[in-house]
Amino acid sequence: MKKYPFRADHVGSLLRPEKVRKNRLLWKQGKISAEALRQIEDEAIADTTKKMESIGMRSITDGEFRRDYFHLDFLKELDGVTVTGGIEANPNAVVAEDGFKPPVLSVTGKLVHSKNIQVNDFNYLKSVTTQTPKVSIPSPTMVHFRGGRKSIDIDSYPDMDNFFSDLAMAYRREITALYDAGLRYLQLDDTNLAYLCDPKMRAAAEGRGEDPNELPRTYAALINEVINDRPADLTVGIHLCRGNYRSTWFAEGGYEPVAEILFQNIDVDGYFLEYDDERSGDFAPLRFVPKHKKVVLGIISSKTAKLENIDDLCTRIDEAAQFMPLENMCISPQCGFSSTHHGNDLTQDDQWRKIELVVNTAQKVWGES
Repeated sequence: MKKYPFRADHVGSLLRPEKVRKNRLLWKQGKISAEALRQIEDEAIADTTKKMESIGMRSITDGEFRRDYFHLDFLKELDGVTVTGGIEANPNAVVAEDGFKPPVLSVTGKLVHSKNIQVNDFNYLKSVTTQTPKVSIPSPTMVHFRGGRKSIDIDSYPDMDNFFSDLAMAYRREITALYDAGLRYLQLDDTNLAYLCDPKMRAAAEGRGEDPNELPRTYAALINEVINDRPADLTVGIHLCRGNYRSTWFAEGGYEPVAEILFQNIDVDGYFLEYDDERSGDFAPLRFVPKHKKVVLGIISSKTAKLENIDDLCTRIDEAAQFMPLENMCISPQCGFSSTHHGNDLTQDDQWRKIELVVNTAQKVWGES
């Protein structure tokens, strides 16, 4: 079994420091240069890396400080991708005052990886950490689910097999470039497999002409085509997310509808699963996890400021261990703290207490971070 994910891990994004938030807005307004903004981001990433390491976290990201959105800033760099529209939030979620809706990605031309996307950012992160640098990128399924067949240009892709093949090749080229730069720990952020656990989202997929029972198989094949011949020393994890915008969400439902395919058919090394509240269902789907894979239990909420009790967390880990081996589990926050540049509704101090709790809980349960 691979050494990543770590017992104490995290999903990726962190609350943006105020200086980063302020100057990113100035850059958008044309008041400072991209070079000036990048220097400010560099300083913030270096400082945050030191903070993460001092707490005991061994998995280090750049907090996604250089992104507006966890997915758009990556996907828009692929030739052939256009950003349009939005989808409705779950009616049980608290609606943000700006009426934000997550965007729909349309494919308006041939998908091509014409330039490296994350390599420069990874090289900087690698230069400022003494621990393991991790890069999180959106899952390739993000290019398909929200729009389906109707969002993919029929002239460019009359045959959907060619669409999925080109999409996989674009991802393979980026991952190869990252590996050549030294990356050994990659995470795919996937909302769509989790969305397929929600009856409303499944119904919406049917309305787009998709079969929600077949989509998990289609997505498993796509992800495997991206990673199935990766080098032996490259660890790939996948994070399933039900939406994360200013402490709101977009979907809910336990993993049972996708569990068997998710755990047994997708050739990743580990799974980052949201398990912070009742929206995620029970631990029974973990019975499908093969013995050579790890599961990172996201039992600490990144959406609320209230700090969980360490004894309660240990009890939940014990409950999960009824369905899979304890030695194959890790813990993390249930999602990032800032999947969009806005951030969730908690403070920097709240965030650091949560991350410290992840480390302390891992030490209590397994005697290691």
